[in-house]
Amino acid sequence: MKLSRFNSLLVVSALIAALIGFPVASVLANIFSGGTSPTWLHLASTVLSEYVGNTLLLCLGVGFGVVIVGVATAWLTAMHDFPGRRIFEWALVLPLAIPAYVLAYVYTDFLQFVGPLQSGLRETFGWSRDDYWFPDVRSTGGAVTMFVFVFYPYVYLLARTAFIERASGMLDAARTLGLGPWRSFFRVSLPLARPAVVAGTTLALMETLADYGTVSYFGVQTFTTGIYRAWFSFADRIAAAQLAASLLGFVVVLLVIERLSRGRARFHNTTVRHRPLSGHVLKGGRAAMAVAVCGIPLLIGFLLPAGLLLRLALTEGDAQFGEHFFSLAGNSFVLAGLTSAIAVALALLLAYGARASKGFVAKSFNRLVVLGYAVPGSVIAVGVLIPVTRLDNWLASQWELWFGINPGLLFTGGIAALIYAYLVRFLGVALQSVSASLAKVTPSMDEVARSLGTGQGELMRRVHLPIVRGSLFTAVLLVFVDVMKELPATLVMRPFNFDTLATQAYTLASDERLAEASTASLAIVAVGVLPLIALSRQIAKNRS
Repeated sequence: MKLSRFNSLLVVSALIAALIGFPVASVLANIFSGGTSPTWLHLASTVLSEYVGNTLLLCLGVGFGVVIVGVATAWLTAMHDFPGRRIFEWALVLPLAIPAYVLAYVYTDFLQFVGPLQSGLRETFGWSRDDYWFPDVRSTGGAVTMFVFVFYPYVYLLARTAFIERASGMLDAARTLGLGPWRSFFRVSLPLARPAVVAGTTLALMETLADYGTVSYFGVQTFTTGIYRAWFSFADRIAAAQLAASLLGFVVVLLVIERLSRGRARFHNTTVRHRPLSGHVLKGGRAAMAVAVCGIPLLIGFLLPAGLLLRLALTEGDAQFGEHFFSLAGNSFVLAGLTSAIAVALALLLAYGARASKGFVAKSFNRLVVLGYAVPGSVIAVGVLIPVTRLDNWLASQWELWFGINPGLLFTGGIAALIYAYLVRFLGVALQSVSASLAKVTPSMDEVARSLGTGQGELMRRVHLPIVRGSLFTAVLLVFVDVMKELPATLVMRPFNFDTLATQAYTLASDERLAEASTASLAIVAVGVLPLIALSRQIAKNRS
């Protein structure tokens, strides 16, 4: 019976990994289909070194930035009490509601020479062009800044969940040994929260590697821009696949380095002492510093860009705004809701299967699933579209042969293929969150429960689910908002006459019609903000 349960979990994990990995494999298979591409040789001799250098700079800058901002804000809101903390708890995730490319458009309009900021400075101080220096936002440093203040909530959410789920007995024990708040943080809380911090950072880096809108608008040449150029400009699928393989190589290196750096360390809770955490009260200058540390990321990542978009929408806006936008919002909400529910269910099966099997095979399946998050959405869309279209055509011909009626395209004609592409792209988000939370549950709990006759299903329902509930909410939140903002896969795979808020915003913004795009962008924010607030507050209730 035990072997049967083990095999069933392993088979399910294998099927999920095969379905998720197949589109990426179908793209990468082009590497071996035609030898060395002339386009690849041209790129290697001209801009490949620039792709490598810029990609490394982006990874280093974004990784360092999201860890600093995400961990600092998570620690302050989880373990301290200061004015505005209850607002910051949920408000700090709001930057996730703004797509990175929209943030790039907004800050370019705000910070450029003819923008409101520089124009105001010249009018106030009587300066001319040569009287002052102003940083160019359309640069590698500008791209790093945009990514940090959009993606730090990945680290914030997972790290904060880890901090508030950690047993209070560990902190009590550290304090009885003479460790103050800072030493307790660096020697106890932060090391124990490492899986969550690394998972959040990995998600942020994968999102950075897969981004196209921001880096292309800022003129930063990365592997992703090279993939788009090879695939859509040169129509060379082999060169695009070779660049995609190089991009995946970056992700594999990141994952391997992190895994090796852990050594034999473990991160389980072993104390049974649980009580509500009482936040350390901050007063005076410390309270003001805490408010500043939490307020600056919120201001840069959400409040200021949202205010600028609102100003554009009210002063100029889109003449077509109206009932059409409610339809766009409904389409986006349906896609995001279905995808997030399916993704979390699959992630729970994968994570639980790896935990139950305790073998290399199941863990390898999970790592394969995570790699899909680093592949650009348009590449995944092509990888899904080609085989699914062939399947659709075969099914249509067989249906017509059997029943004399052509049903049309069953998968690509609706949203099924699009949701499949979203799952390939974002299942890794849910899996990282769920796996990091399950890693904190000591295996002795499983052994005790099994010795009492508890089956696998009951063990998951009665023991694991209550413990990882906060991380499941986090996973739903992350996938929901990512799907709301997803652009390339939606552009390629959406059914005929089926648009979303993201496609509307991009179409207008890419034509430099930012004022008109502001209405669709605000609609993305409005639809994404409500679940962000609701789920963030639900996570806050799980303090233990």
